[in-house]
Amino acid sequence: MTTALSSARHVLQPRLFCTSPRIAHHTRVTPARTAGASCLRKACFSMCAFNREESKPGRVPSFGNVPPLYKGHYFGPEVEPDITETEPEPSTEESTSTQSKPAKVAAGANRLIKSFLFGTEESRKEQEVLERSYSTQLMRGKYVHEIAFHQVKPECSPKYVNLISEIYPQIAADPLNKVHLVGSWRCVVGDLDTFVTIWEYNGYAGFHETYYRIHSDHKFIDYLGKLRPLLRSRHTNLMQEFSFWGGTAAPRDLGGIFELRTYDLQPGRLLEWETSWQKGIQCRRQVMEPVGAWFTQLGSLNTVHHLWQFADLEHRKLSREKCWELPGWADTVHDTVKLINKMDSKILVALPFSPLK
Repeated sequence: MTTALSSARHVLQPRLFCTSPRIAHHTRVTPARTAGASCLRKACFSMCAFNREESKPGRVPSFGNVPPLYKGHYFGPEVEPDITETEPEPSTEESTSTQSKPAKVAAGANRLIKSFLFGTEESRKEQEVLERSYSTQLMRGKYVHEIAFHQVKPECSPKYVNLISEIYPQIAADPLNKVHLVGSWRCVVGDLDTFVTIWEYNGYAGFHETYYRIHSDHKFIDYLGKLRPLLRSRHTNLMQEFSFWGGTAAPRDLGGIFELRTYDLQPGRLLEWETSWQKGIQCRRQVMEPVGAWFTQLGSLNTVHHLWQFADLEHRKLSREKCWELPGWADTVHDTVKLINKMDSKILVALPFSPLK
């Protein structure tokens, strides 16, 4: 036990009490890569290097310079597994019997460290649950959504609407693009002269393939040339749906207005948010028309977007008041308000070509 504690102390000391001189002498140990990981790494980057395209004169780098990979490219067959980087794992009996005394001491120290950090077996299991990917626990399925915010110069709004009214439906209608247009709106309360568009891609592969195709299309390049002078700024996030929401609404024409609510959460609190809203959505569905709910994975992280549809502002007011009368809604608000750093609300109206309106 004394030996194990000594080993544990030697492992933890550099991490807990490092000063600048010690950091300089602290050796970084890189774990051996598995054959599959090595193959994945080499296959992906070798294919990227093979297919890489140079930027055309007068154009900045874009997805048009990065050809998409397909499933077969990630592990081969072009690249064989590199079996020299790892050795077969011995059986439990062999590893126990053949371990040297220092190895056994190190193993005991490792178990001791985990005991210090995670406590009981039940605590370790809870920790494993918390450490699982947000994608696995929260997302509904295979789709990736992009939300794009374009801040337009006030005098250019009509020209902007005419421009995207032509190009956006063309992108969505092309069967070779792995994307659907969810909707496109203009902000009328909140950040004025802001336009919001949400796209739905068939996974990250569909996103990359679509961007590669459209950035290789001269019509899209012409569109970008006309778009940029009209804008003050633009911003995009890549998001995935919350599983509890039941999916983004299909195209429909109910009329009225939309409310886009944006919540900037404290880092690490997304699972708590999802747990509370699993109950809260049952209340909201009774009095409101939900459109979609997403959490960001690229772009502005720790951000949640909810989209709702109302007949008008009075309908929104009455619906929210009615929600407070339903059992459980007050608990959802109480549990989630402490998770938020900042929140924002925009009232949107759909553009004529928007599938959701």
